[in-house]
Amino acid sequence: MVDADDVVRGLLVVGIALVAAVVGWILFVRVPTDLAGLLGVLLVLAVVVGAVRVGGRVAGSLFPAHNVAEVAVEGPITRDGGGGLTSPPVGAQADDIVEQIERADEDRGSRALLLKLNTPGGEIVPSEDIRLAAERFDGPTIAYATDVCASGGYDIAAGCDELWAREGSIVGSIGVIGSRVNAEELADRLGLSYEQFTAGEYKDAGVPLKEMREDEREYLQGIVDEYYDQFVETVAEGREMDAEALRETEARIYLGETAAEKGLVDELGTREDLETSLEQRLGEPVRIQEYEASRGLAGKLRGSAQRVAFAFGAGVASAFDGDIDGLSFRR
Repeated sequence: MVDADDVVRGLLVVGIALVAAVVGWILFVRVPTDLAGLLGVLLVLAVVVGAVRVGGRVAGSLFPAHNVAEVAVEGPITRDGGGGLTSPPVGAQADDIVEQIERADEDRGSRALLLKLNTPGGEIVPSEDIRLAAERFDGPTIAYATDVCASGGYDIAAGCDELWAREGSIVGSIGVIGSRVNAEELADRLGLSYEQFTAGEYKDAGVPLKEMREDEREYLQGIVDEYYDQFVETVAEGREMDAEALRETEARIYLGETAAEKGLVDELGTREDLETSLEQRLGEPVRIQEYEASRGLAGKLRGSAQRVAFAFGAGVASAFDGDIDGLSFRR
């Protein structure tokens, strides 16, 4: 069955192209001398091609071909996805995902947002940035867990109106981890000694080349606990669940069916089931537009430069968000 909007879009593009062809013919072929005629024909063709492209964008804006925007969050969540100039990102790039959601929100055709989640979680603040972008979307937001929706991924899902999952999906892990490598004994064997000049008693807490004092351990555990409290409060508010019930999960993961029984998931079903539900909500057939990152080479260069500048300027052991002098915080 032919969609009326598709017909209108096609007619609009053809109309713009015809107008451009007529105007181009008059300006570059009809009026000029014979010597300019050949060049005029080429110019007419160039004008028509350009007009078709412009017409396509205009038609897509006035009569969108989709009514649901889809954005994917796949792999470990970091600020820029890791990787580098010569290697592709290895996870979910939070800044790019936020940009995709914002573009979808500005697109008049995006009546609903579908967030496809397949992530074990990752860095805390980048995960929160994606959740906040989903919360700002003007329309229904549905999270769909495929294989894994854990930790930071579940944080993102808490910012959506609904969470769907498969029966075999892994869901949960509402917790925070802080870790450090203890390399003191290895350094001793290699004849290395730790010497660092700091101002502030806890500035080098967590550095792997020295023994951690008990008060430093309590200090760092306090940071982990505070992150955990924030995580539980976020999920409790977003999912309208009891905070104590969330704490009782003790950061366990659950298969989809058990997660649904505990209220961590709203619906179980396939992608087709989800689209059927969306059709009922929107009152029309679902037409999905997948959004992808628009960052090109210049953006990658900026990202790499920022990582280098942060590493040298801050003097930390890692340029990734959440890593402080060898101590890593993850959700």
